[in-house]
Amino acid sequence: MAALRRKFGEDYQVVNTNQATTFSAPVKKKRQRFVDKNGRCNVQHGNLGGETSRYLSDLFTTLVDLKWRWNLLIFILTYTIAWLVMASMWWIIAYIRGDLNHGHDSSYTPCVANVYNFPSAFLFFIETEATIGYGHRYITEKCPEGIILFLFQSLLGSIVDAFLIGCMFIKMSQPKKRAETLMFSQDAVISQRDGKLCLMFRVGNLRNSHMVSAQIRCKLIKSRQTPEGEFLPLDQCELDVGFGTGADQLFLVSPLTICHEINHKSPFFDLSQRSLMNEQFEIVVILEGIVETTGMTCQARTSYTEDEVLWGHRFLPVMSLEEGFFRVDYSQFHNTFEVPTPPHSVKEQEEKNSLPSPLSTPTLALTESHGARRDRVFSVDCINTSEERGRHGGAGGRLPSKLQRMSSSGKEDLQRKVLLLSSQHTEKACSTGDLPMKLQRLSSSPSPGAQNRLQLKSLKVGFEPMTQSTGDLYQRSPTTTLSPTPGPMHSPLLSAGGRLEDNLPPKLRKMNADR
Repeated sequence: MAALRRKFGEDYQVVNTNQATTFSAPVKKKRQRFVDKNGRCNVQHGNLGGETSRYLSDLFTTLVDLKWRWNLLIFILTYTIAWLVMASMWWIIAYIRGDLNHGHDSSYTPCVANVYNFPSAFLFFIETEATIGYGHRYITEKCPEGIILFLFQSLLGSIVDAFLIGCMFIKMSQPKKRAETLMFSQDAVISQRDGKLCLMFRVGNLRNSHMVSAQIRCKLIKSRQTPEGEFLPLDQCELDVGFGTGADQLFLVSPLTICHEINHKSPFFDLSQRSLMNEQFEIVVILEGIVETTGMTCQARTSYTEDEVLWGHRFLPVMSLEEGFFRVDYSQFHNTFEVPTPPHSVKEQEEKNSLPSPLSTPTLALTESHGARRDRVFSVDCINTSEERGRHGGAGGRLPSKLQRMSSSGKEDLQRKVLLLSSQHTEKACSTGDLPMKLQRLSSSPSPGAQNRLQLKSLKVGFEPMTQSTGDLYQRSPTTTLSPTPGPMHSPLLSAGGRLEDNLPPKLRKMNADR
């Protein structure tokens, strides 16, 4: 894999893959971590003064928290001292009673049989304490002080055994070692996921036993200053890793990638690739769960400094499908690869998106003008000749056939002009048979002196299929007749000016003028 550039500007490192010559710039000195990679907290408590007595009030926890070498030393010393003290007490009783001087006298009844010196008293205590009972040394009935000491020895031995053995058992069964089989990726990455900038890291479980109710939390450790001027060293801030959606509850069977979305609520809202070089922070990751085999709560910790956050990287996949099972390749657990990622912060991107583009307004106006021009298409909505009966009525009021042919020819000329005007406004190359036109019949006036008016009404052409032809332009009613005195015609179509009579044939216009 090609070398990855982790820093820019002054803190950068160039690696030559040919291994001929390596050029490197001075790298920033590694600073002190708050939490080590293995989870140990680098915090020491000093100047406690008189508060050290609090440790003795909780002696059991104090012993458990000690290191193993101190625990073993306390364990050995406690048993050794207890055995020596109790053996000395048995020897003192024998010395006071004078049993040491009558050790081989068969007629004398001692407190403890066959105890002649300190080693024999020590062996008697060990045989009694360990319940070995060889049968050579035993307490007689003529020694009440020995019976009392024997009861005290039994009680004291039980207490010491329970205390020390309990401490050793708790220390051995601590789930700290279970955390050794919980893995965290060496680096965290920042890249886009689902169109959003996210901070991601990977966790894994090396054992087949599961972590019950596994939950993960993240803390940002960063010093800051309040608006009031107060300086807060190592201030802790919570990082949301899915608390609201339940994504922080893990089913840790295979390695998982934990994601923190960088938004306006995130402390990394104004973090960019360039500002990452000058930042100083530490991300502490805490993984908690119940060990399935022991039922004890386990906690694993790690941390990522700003040097361990890679901008524009993504983790390599580690899962593969085998025959009958899924295989996890932990050799690729820590590996990443570069992906295209915007170098700007989320704050800068939102501000950039909120600003109007200088070309947006002219483009919008141009679009509206084209839409308006497309909508301003003129077509014949209805051309209807309503014919009324004459004052006297009857079939004799119809025009002669010659006049009717002249009128129809004039209407055909008018139709061609209207269609030509429509084609010019629509800026489309289409035939007149494709224009959507419908004929609307206008009712004539009920008054006797009403006159027929030939009206042309504009129709806004939509985007529906154009299936009508010009044959549908005119429909003549067989019951209507042409009025002998046609009135003036009003047409909103002819917006260029002029009356409709100007488009009629000359003979028809002359006849209309004469009548």
